[in-house]
Amino acid sequence: MTIAVRLKERIEHAIAPLRGDGRGWALVAIAVGWLLILGTRITIPVLLPGIKATFDIDNATAGFTITVIWAVYGLSQFPAGLLSNRIGDRKVLLASLAVMTLSIAALAAAPLFGVFLVTAALVGVGNGLYGPTRGTLLSSIYPDNDSAAIGFTLAVGSLGAAALPILAGAAVSRLGWRATIAGAVPLLFATTVLAWRVVPTTAIPDATEASTRRRLRGLLSAINRRRVVLGVGGKTIRVFVFQGLTAFLPTYLITVKGIDEVTASVLFATLFVSGAAAQVGGGRAVTRFGNRLVLVALAAVSVLPLLALPFVSGLVPITVVIVLAGVQLGIAPVTNTYIINALPPAERNGAWGLLRTGYFLIASTGSVFVGVLADEGYFDGAVLILGGLLAVVAIIFAFLPGLSSEE
Repeated sequence: MTIAVRLKERIEHAIAPLRGDGRGWALVAIAVGWLLILGTRITIPVLLPGIKATFDIDNATAGFTITVIWAVYGLSQFPAGLLSNRIGDRKVLLASLAVMTLSIAALAAAPLFGVFLVTAALVGVGNGLYGPTRGTLLSSIYPDNDSAAIGFTLAVGSLGAAALPILAGAAVSRLGWRATIAGAVPLLFATTVLAWRVVPTTAIPDATEASTRRRLRGLLSAINRRRVVLGVGGKTIRVFVFQGLTAFLPTYLITVKGIDEVTASVLFATLFVSGAAAQVGGGRAVTRFGNRLVLVALAAVSVLPLLALPFVSGLVPITVVIVLAGVQLGIAPVTNTYIINALPPAERNGAWGLLRTGYFLIASTGSVFVGVLADEGYFDGAVLILGGLLAVVAIIFAFLPGLSSEE
């Protein structure tokens, strides 16, 4: 039995309880939307060599471009949560898909780097509106099985992050980076139409006429809990590592390891293939082993591959290391559901959006961090630091309290 067949069987087993009552199509639409949004965003680093040549920019500037996308992605999270509280998750999700469709079209046509940077920021807006809405919407649709639903959605997104860079790497040499990225536009439009048809309207939290000060106090009270602080702290560092790694992994493989562009794209994709398996497995393992043990295990396993990467050579050893490095993506669905369920229902959407804004703003600097070190000749050193930070994440997760424990 091949790895692909085993992964297919594991995914089918995981989603079996998620079907029925019309929810399956909603899950498909949300998951496909995330596949395209994440896949398109992750494809941009694969296209960086062509983008750098077109606009004559260095690694630090290229890294800043990725940081802009992630920073705006982070800044959009809190408004997305507040909008969800006011108009509902469904409308915000549809707005996200519409913004992504238009911004990717504009990005592909940008004539100057300044215009490219502005449209990259709009890509961040589209991403940011989708992020918190996706999680709270799935928690509403699957109140008793949200971890599996979110894990499935993130796994599908990881498969998109694996497939689209490979397709982009194969297409860019023939079509150029502009036509390659523009290929996502009709797919995003079709997904917007699908989501409009099948995603249900969920209940909007009871809106009281509380003052801005009272609402802010409520949000601060919601996030000032030990389990939330530790969960978000570990997640922030993990996303910083992920941002720094994915922004420059193709460039690192090409310039430091001497691997050609097509092979580098395939290796980049394997990071997300293994990540998809870890996300499905991690979401299911929580039921049996609990959040803390699963998170510590996933973080600990992810440390050694990054510490080893600068010292290995040859296609097979590098492939093995990258596959193991992808295990860190399994942390995402577990931390997401842990933090969401740790927040009080009345403040959940706004608090989750606020938290995502905070940790994505901090984590967005990962690409600049790696880009600056790379320009100074410390590419390997940057990778080692990222590995060390994952060890810190494992330590933080070891102190997570259970969701049923008292604050």
